[in-house]
Amino acid sequence: MAQKLKPTGRQKSIFLVHLVVFLIASALMLTLYDKGAKGWVYPWPAWIVAAWGLSLIGHWCAVYTSYEDKGHDDYRRQELNG
Repeated sequence: MAQKLKPTGRQKSIFLVHLVVFLIASALMLTLYDKGAKGWVYPWPAWIVAAWGLSLIGHWCAVYTSYEDKGHDDYRRQELNG
């Protein structure tokens, strides 16, 4: 059975930076997008926040739910021997 890989400190810190930048940018976009507008304004930041949020979920999965690939060494060896 494949072993679960522990994330390194660097992987965790890069994910944390990604999360903090996402939170700050999302807060700014959602608070500033309709300043000075009268009436209804299309909520364009919702698309950006949703897409970025999905990429953040993918980043979390890549860092915290990765498993070793036992066949990777065989693949690399076959790739080099062509």
